[in-house]
Amino acid sequence: MALKLRRVVTGHDKDGKAIVTIDEDVKNVGSARPGAQASVVWSTVGFPVDNDGSADESTRKVGTTLAGGSVFRVVEFSPGVQRRMHRTDSIDYAVIMSGEIDMELDNSTVHLKAGDVLVQRGTIHNWVNRGTAPCTVAFILIDAKPATSGGKVLHAEG
Repeated sequence: MALKLRRVVTGHDKDGKAIVTIDEDVKNVGSARPGAQASVVWSTVGFPVDNDGSADESTRKVGTTLAGGSVFRVVEFSPGVQRRMHRTDSIDYAVIMSGEIDMELDNSTVHLKAGDVLVQRGTIHNWVNRGTAPCTVAFILIDAKPATSGGKVLHAEG
């Protein structure tokens, strides 16, 4: 398994003309658990986002999420990826780019395949690849208040 991803980032030149500032195959591929490789494509801090500057915001040190900001990450899950039940204090937009994957919740499982999209709203979940091919998912995680249910705060975990 080797996550391959081209990243193109735009910006402005000194005259305000739109330009491409980065066009590369991602270099910052890492793994936080066996069977998964990930690359942070971009991250931001604060709202509204500041589109000025030339810093490569993929190099910012982030956890799964980023307090007061956003993280755009692409993850490749290999068949048999190690389980990790978790919840984030974020709203997550996910696009299944290739392959198939199951999202396990407390009492149900949803099967997703290439082209499917998901809005994850602070629920505890796990990603399971029961197939024979890797599954690649693009995630955009935006900081959010912890979810609540029945007056109970459901903090991030896992």
